[in-house]
Amino acid sequence: MEHKIAGRVAGLMMVGALALSACGGSSATTAPSVAASVAPSVAPSVAPSVAPSVAPSAVGKIKLGVAFPNSDTFLSRVQDGMKAEATAKGVDITITDAKDDTAAQQSQVENFISQGVTAIIVVPVDTSAAQPMADAAKKANIPLVFVNRNPAIAGVPYVGSDSLYAGTVEMTELAKLVSGKGDVVILEGQVTNEAAVQRTKGCNDVVAKNPAMKVAATLEGAWDRAKGQSITENWIQSGTLKAGMVVCANNDEMALGAINALKAAKIALTPGTGVIVGGVDATSEALAAMQAGDLAVTVFQDAKGQGKGGVDAAIDLINGVTVKDFVDIPYQLVTPANIKDFLGAN
Repeated sequence: MEHKIAGRVAGLMMVGALALSACGGSSATTAPSVAASVAPSVAPSVAPSVAPSVAPSAVGKIKLGVAFPNSDTFLSRVQDGMKAEATAKGVDITITDAKDDTAAQQSQVENFISQGVTAIIVVPVDTSAAQPMADAAKKANIPLVFVNRNPAIAGVPYVGSDSLYAGTVEMTELAKLVSGKGDVVILEGQVTNEAAVQRTKGCNDVVAKNPAMKVAATLEGAWDRAKGQSITENWIQSGTLKAGMVVCANNDEMALGAINALKAAKIALTPGTGVIVGGVDATSEALAAMQAGDLAVTVFQDAKGQGKGGVDAAIDLINGVTVKDFVDIPYQLVTPANIKDFLGAN
């Protein structure tokens, strides 16, 4: 299914000369709580096409309201991509940070609606609780785009990546490194997020295909490094995690926490004689850990590409251009063999 959402029709019918004159300047404003910067390089990012000039809204310049769940390392990079594209396209952008509070994010979206923004972009705190935001935007006839986390709501485009693929390719490489033998522990992201569910499924699916492997434990680390470290410490102390095993983390932050715990326990980060760790996002810190020989695998998620694609999709919807249900920004496996291709990408 494809969508066409037309916003501010009267403004969009202006003659081309007026449209061009309205797009000369650009600005990007971010709520004080949002960090200025933040999980893979992939071939050029796939994003919706945008007309050479952006038509003004009925009340003037296009204004995008963007609601983020938090501003962790990866999501800050997504913000960077959005700000850069908004500047390039000459539109205003305001970004808010819900600090992982679903009710706060709903309120932020409602505030954008009351302020009369031209379109709204949301990275949901909880993908299972995103419907009210979609309903509110639809009622106000304001185009909405989801980015990075997919609530799979009919009629709302999603710009992001296939998380099942990320978990699958991560665990496939980890299994290869241990010759398909050994137990696995999974550090799961927030279980209310589609990305965590799908990456964990990908890991489980690969383990199930290797008779000499099994999942020994799965715990929610909520995408957080400190939580990933604490969980791993408990696994080590209880004997759940020991030499010869694998840590399949849903993201690099939790993977880095696991590495901290393993190093503190003086457990080698090597196949067979120690424990190997994988993550997802290919953040700069994760790539540094890989260069140091600590992180075995990560999967590049194009943060800036997702941010750019989200802004482009919103502009397309405002201009009445068709946007696909799923705008795919592809993942790509990162190992020590190809790490040079991704240095500096996130």
